Amino acid sequence: MDNLLEKIVSLCKRRGFVFPNSEIYGGVQGSYDYGPLGVEMKNNIKSLWWNWMTRLHKDVIGIDGNIITHPKVWEASGHLENFVEPLVECKNCHKRFSLEKLDDPTKCSECGGEFTEPKQFNTLVETSLGVVEGEKKTYYLRGEACQTIYLDYENVLNSMRLKIPFGICQIGKAFRNEITPRQFIFRLRELEQWDLEWFTHPGEMDRWFNYWKGERMSWYQGLLNNKEKIRFYEHPKEKLAHYARKAFDIEYESPWGWAEWEGIHWRGDWDLKRHGEFSGKDFTYTDLETGEKYIPNIVETSGGVDRTFLFLLFDAYTEEKDRVVLKLHPQTAPFKVAVFPLLKNKPELVAKASAVFKDLKLRFNTVFDDRGNIGKRYYAQDEIGTPWCITVDFDTLKDDTVTVRDRDTMKQERINIKELVTYFNSKLTNE
Repeated sequence: MDNLLEKIVSLCKRRGFVFPNSEIYGGVQGSYDYGPLGVEMKNNIKSLWWNWMTRLHKDVIGIDGNIITHPKVWEASGHLENFVEPLVECKNCHKRFSLEKLDDPTKCSECGGEFTEPKQFNTLVETSLGVVEGEKKTYYLRGEACQTIYLDYENVLNSMRLKIPFGICQIGKAFRNEITPRQFIFRLRELEQWDLEWFTHPGEMDRWFNYWKGERMSWYQGLLNNKEKIRFYEHPKEKLAHYARKAFDIEYESPWGWAEWEGIHWRGDWDLKRHGEFSGKDFTYTDLETGEKYIPNIVETSGGVDRTFLFLLFDAYTEEKDRVVLKLHPQTAPFKVAVFPLLKNKPELVAKASAVFKDLKLRFNTVFDDRGNIGKRYYAQDEIGTPWCITVDFDTLKDDTVTVRDRDTMKQERINIKELVTYFNSKLTNE
């Protein structure tokens, strides 16, 4: 679809999904706020992931780690040494770019000017802690959310009386001093990640790597209308980290090409060994049944919440003859149900519709709308992805039935008010 990214950016601002951060002051590049509909949709997505991970999988539990950690964490993780990009500046317009992300490294993509010599640039975001000025110490906002999982691994293992294999998952913010944030919320300076670190016996890595690879692909496919737009990309062996035997990305076919959505990584024992080396802690695990001792190996799945939000909008956006509709999976849609009185100027219809709304909003995220004519109300809800609309009309006053309209098919059926909760629960469960 032509200009899909521009259409999504426009819809997000117009309908209250995503706003530019600090817009009244000119904005901050690569920084966005989630509006009333955006925060509902984002929370729905995170809730789906969390419940899928922790309720539907055995031995996966969650934590919520701190954003600021001991500075040694980032030394041990390799970020201070390796989280580095070559930076170039245009001599003409003075804009700065990551050399590795330029299509043409010989000239500025903005004005065609000549670049300076590259300089190394660490993308960790620095902060400082301390009471007295001049004595504050340098700390870092976390560059990836997963490090706190490694830091809390042994506390979780002991407090929850677990045994290998098991997983720790987390949803959390990460911060990257991106030189050239771009593509709306695809590449941000403040982002949100969801990670699973699965701790297992070294001899079981192949089994669990393939298991989680399949599980994660299946989960994403379940949210998409266009399943052909998602694929695996295998990292070539010459580009693998020294500790990895294999690594795959789940990619989405975005308007600018195939883009990384989530990584499935073979991390081996590298993370626990490194933190053990820098902290002096021994992470050797003893199998109480066999007496075998080893440092657990790790399969990691790490994806972007913001990217998931964006890709689901790309997938859902549909232009039909006389309407724009977001065909979102019902469980991710900001509102599940919209309730309308057929006419705003009929108090008896408004009162009945208000009673239906009051009952449903206790069970589903429901919105009440009495603005404009009924057709415009339908199309407004279509554009924000509301799966079902209820209209209270004069027949409702006679027999307590309402019209329920389906977003995708636009088909309507009469349902008794007493059956609405069961009806929508069934729809959401089947989806």
